[in-house]
Amino acid sequence: MGKKIFALVSILLIASVTANVYFISNQSQLNLSELKSQINGLEKANAALSNELYQTNLALQQARTQLDLYRGQIAELKSQVNPSFVAGEEGKAQLDAPAVMRRVEYGDEYPFYTRRIVEEGTMMQVSVDIRPGYGRVLVETKPLMGVVFQDAANTAVVAAENYTGCDLSGSDVIFSVEAYAEVPEVDGPSAGALMTTLIIAALENVTLPGDITMTGTISKEGHVGEIGGVIEKATAAKENNKRIFILPHENSRFVRYEGVRKQYGIITVTKQNPIVEDTKEYIERNIGIQVEYVDSIDDVMKIIC
Repeated sequence: MGKKIFALVSILLIASVTANVYFISNQSQLNLSELKSQINGLEKANAALSNELYQTNLALQQARTQLDLYRGQIAELKSQVNPSFVAGEEGKAQLDAPAVMRRVEYGDEYPFYTRRIVEEGTMMQVSVDIRPGYGRVLVETKPLMGVVFQDAANTAVVAAENYTGCDLSGSDVIFSVEAYAEVPEVDGPSAGALMTTLIIAALENVTLPGDITMTGTISKEGHVGEIGGVIEKATAAKENNKRIFILPHENSRFVRYEGVRKQYGIITVTKQNPIVEDTKEYIERNIGIQVEYVDSIDDVMKIIC
């Protein structure tokens, strides 16, 4: 009787193992087939987008050529109509800018992959070179920046013109941005105030202190606005030996989360409690860099000068 039960159990065990192997094998083939199908679809989409990008670049090149022609004509007409118009303002300036880089980290193994976005502060060297030209705003970057950064550069030029009273339609404003470390793509308007400061410094021959950095958006009227990643940027500034961190007054409060553990019998629950902090006090106490709040580009220039 015992031998029969043992034989039956053995048969059932073998059958179970065989079924599991078959299921896993089929599941793996199914997943592989799905992945191949997704890859093929993505390759086709990538080819279509590459062609669309090529056509767009051609159209942009034609538009830039036409725009340069119009700008040259505008500069010539301005010099005829307004004798005080000076074509070709010149100047240079440079400052380090804090930024936040984002990357995706994957963990664990198939099929239980985990994905999380990691944010870290970094510094980038930003410089401006103003030369006689046609009113162009050019941005050269390493790494590549997105369209929001280009838009911020254009706004910075208008804000600087309003602050200084200079007409830059007879000049080209060339920004160069280079990261100190290998970072993924960075984008965003948070360098707007810094770029405006660079243009003003270049036009007015102001020497910018190397131990000061700043972050903040800029409006055409010169308002310095709220940004994200304050703590990461302050940390990067401190690690790169900056003494003063200029910050929009709209960022004077931030919320951090503190884990609180509670025991319910044998179960432990961790709850994240929100805590509102004064940004200046928190950064100066925990990071160790002096913070100055600003509301406008006038406030920035008062600190720098």
